[in-house]
Amino acid sequence: MTELRLQYAAISDVGRVRRDNQDSGYAGPWLLTVCDGVGGAARGDLASSTAVQQLRRLDTQPSDDVLGQVAGAIHRADDRIGELVDEDPSISGTSTTATVALFDGTKFAFGHLGDSRAYLLRDGELRQLTHDHTFVQSLIDEGRISEEQSRTHPHRNLILKALDGVRHEEPDLFEVPARLGDRVLVCSDGASGFLDDLRIADILGTGTPDYAAVELVRASLEAGSTDNVTCVVAEVVDTEPDPSLQPLLVGAAAELPRRMPLSGGVGGLFRGHRSGDTGEMEPIPDDIPADVHAIPADPIDPETARYAPRPPGRHPRLKRVMVLALLGGLAWVALAAAWTWSQQQFYVGVHDGQVAIFRGVNAEIPGIPLSHPYETTDVAVDNLSEIYAEQVTEGIEATDLDDARATVDNYAALQETTQ
Repeated sequence: MTELRLQYAAISDVGRVRRDNQDSGYAGPWLLTVCDGVGGAARGDLASSTAVQQLRRLDTQPSDDVLGQVAGAIHRADDRIGELVDEDPSISGTSTTATVALFDGTKFAFGHLGDSRAYLLRDGELRQLTHDHTFVQSLIDEGRISEEQSRTHPHRNLILKALDGVRHEEPDLFEVPARLGDRVLVCSDGASGFLDDLRIADILGTGTPDYAAVELVRASLEAGSTDNVTCVVAEVVDTEPDPSLQPLLVGAAAELPRRMPLSGGVGGLFRGHRSGDTGEMEPIPDDIPADVHAIPADPIDPETARYAPRPPGRHPRLKRVMVLALLGGLAWVALAAAWTWSQQQFYVGVHDGQVAIFRGVNAEIPGIPLSHPYETTDVAVDNLSEIYAEQVTEGIEATDLDDARATVDNYAALQETTQ
């Protein structure tokens, strides 16, 4: 029997809106995984990179109990995130999705939590293997909204299951037999949330895994993705192993160590595409003679000389008063504009134990009220589950009043299902 192997590629892009990449991904001879730090949580990049660093230890030829290995690795990643929160309470609330595919030469064993996804392309037909653990997916399952409507739903990013080191959720676990020519995609919702199945199938089946991964990220960004985008692509082949193909670590898991100090030095480690190490510049030796300079001192720039300090002009006190008056006027105008803007904002919160719509911004300045109850509802916070009660207590931003009312309707439905 021909031995099956994986050819794989991985790429992660911060996207066109976010400043930081909270996605982490890994691809190796036996393991494919993507973890997406849950948006809005404290240090989602730390959660995803921690999870991937734990999960990547699976990248060895599996034993007989493949699903058991996947489940154990996910639980260890969850425990490690919990340890980090215990060590640093300021990151309490950090969490991440996790989608894992472990290959043993004949089948894939999957573990899944959250809304990152795994797809299988076989004989030109695309199949979504994982089931999203999200609020909007529960609405789809109940027939209340369509898949297309879920892509623009205001709460499409509300995750119901994730690795946070606290709740210890059980992952979905299942196996899929592998066939020669199969292609597997594991991706964050920055891709799956903006590309439909036809588009994913078209790109996933084109070119090499490297080409497909790059094109999936590019197409996601062109489709308007406002999130980080991470795609891991693998093809089942029967060719000899490529010695140049090394494990790939991408996203926050590759970048975070470079941004964090390492014990015993100021350097950092960065592992990017094809596990390439950027290396670090050698420190300047301490014994360089004082008369040797890496950059020679420049003469005074003429433009600098033009703005050199000069003797003060006449009436300096009057000028200072005029400047202060001008600054005070500008500050008043800015405050008035900010107040006007704030009164056009809405969010959903809690008032007297009931879910309510507030007008203003969900923030506090001592002595200055920035919001007030605008509409109260008959949805009691005590009738919601603990996770939903916590979300509404913290406050849920809305794009406008209609969006806030839609949020209240969702919680009203959740109240009905828990009673």
